[in-house]
Amino acid sequence: MQKLLKNPASEYPNAWQQAHDVQPHDSTLAGEINVRFLSRDDIPSLLELEHRKWTEEQRADASMLASRIAAFPALSVGAFCSRTGTALASLFMKPTRHDLIRQCSTWADCARKQHGDDAIRTGTLFGISLSSVDSKAANAIFEFFWPYALKQGWSDVYLGSPVPGLRGWLSKNPDITVAQYVRSERQGLPLDPQLRYYFKKGFRKIVAIKDNYFPHEPSLDVGVLILGKVPLSGLSFIWKRVPLPWLQRMKKLFFACL
Repeated sequence: MQKLLKNPASEYPNAWQQAHDVQPHDSTLAGEINVRFLSRDDIPSLLELEHRKWTEEQRADASMLASRIAAFPALSVGAFCSRTGTALASLFMKPTRHDLIRQCSTWADCARKQHGDDAIRTGTLFGISLSSVDSKAANAIFEFFWPYALKQGWSDVYLGSPVPGLRGWLSKNPDITVAQYVRSERQGLPLDPQLRYYFKKGFRKIVAIKDNYFPHEPSLDVGVLILGKVPLSGLSFIWKRVPLPWLQRMKKLFFACL
C-alpha cells in the first residue's frame, strides 16, 4: 500500500484506504467476537488495530478516531475479541445524499465532514473506513449493523474502492481501457480482486470511475465509487415498526438475501 493522502484535507485523513486492500486473516472464532458501537473508551484498542494494520502515514491517530466517533456514534462500529478485548475490525460511516457523493472527485471530498451532515434526512451512507485484520470480524460488523440500518431507514451505502489489479493488467493488456478493466467480469464476478470482494458483500453497482481519486500505485490512483443496498431495505415501512430484537434475530436472513 502506498501513501494514503499526500495532502490530507479531511477531518478523516487516512480513513479511505483503510476500507480497502482487504487481505484479512482469521485468528478468532465467530463466537469469540464482540461487536458494539464505539465510544471514546475504545480508542486505545482502536489505535492498536491501526498500528497492526497500517503504516505510520496511513493510520489514524487518536484525535481522528475521536472525531469520527463524536460525529456519528451510531455509525461507528467495532469488533473485538471477547477473550482479550483486542480490536479486530472497525467501521466508520457518515450520512450523505446521492447528489452530493456523486459530485465528489476524491476520497477526501467524500469523507470530509461537512457542516450539516448530522442533520441530513436521507437513507444513504458513505463508508469512510473499514479496517480489519480478521475476515470473521469484518463479517460480524456487517451482520451487527444491518438490523440497525433497517430500523433507522438506511437503504443505500456508497464505498470508494481501489482496483489493485489495474496496473498489472494494463501492463499485460495495453490496449484495454481502465473502464473496460473495471467492468470486466470472470464467471459473473468482477475481474479486480477488490471489486470482487465488495461484490460478494452486496456492492454491485459501479457508479463512477474517478481518476486521481487517491494515491495508490497498483490502482494508478484510480478509484471506483460503488453502491450497495441494505438487504430487504425496500420494506422499510415494515422494519421501522418491528422491534429491534426481532430484526437482530433475523440478521442471518439479511445475508442470505445478498
